[in-house]
Amino acid sequence: MQWKKYRQHIGVLAATLLVVGGAQAQSADSLQTRGLAASCSGCHGTHGVAEEGMESLAGVKKEELLKKMMDFKTGKKPATVMHQLAKGYTDEQLAALAGYFSTLKK
Repeated sequence: MQWKKYRQHIGVLAATLLVVGGAQAQSADSLQTRGLAASCSGCHGTHGVAEEGMESLAGVKKEELLKKMMDFKTGKKPATVMHQLAKGYTDEQLAALAGYFSTLKK
């Protein structure tokens, strides 16, 4: 009878650890994406809200941003600097950045 009780507790503990571990991994990914996004602030402004004359990224649809960044990366979209910068990111990182900026307020 005691063993049954312990098995239940172990099951609950294991499930809790999986949930907590997943939350920590997600949090690390989120922090990494925010770190990558910080490098965009020089041209596109803090939190993706640019000064006049530059393009703001905040609140733009993820698909639109990702397409632009992929076009920079492949050379389909001409640029002075972005085509070089975009090549430094993986496709997954570009998707994460597009997702991040799309969630920010304009």
